[in-house]
Amino acid sequence: MLGSLGKTLILLGAMLILFGALIWAVERFAGARGGGILPGDLVWRKGNFTLGVFLGTSIVLSILLTLILWVIGWLSRR
Repeated sequence: MLGSLGKTLILLGAMLILFGALIWAVERFAGARGGGILPGDLVWRKGNFTLGVFLGTSIVLSILLTLILWVIGWLSRR
């Protein structure tokens, strides 16, 4: 039991490192542009009002979280 827990913790740690690197890269390179970062991200600015609808980002995050949860479920069944 402890062996599988150790493998799970290592996998979760690796995923956290990759996720952190992804967030760092997006912030560093896309933050300079301002506005949306993916196609499908919509940003409207009018005067001092800004509305952002991040459809592309939501889809990508949904796919990533689905894959992560699928891997965790797959590992827990092993």
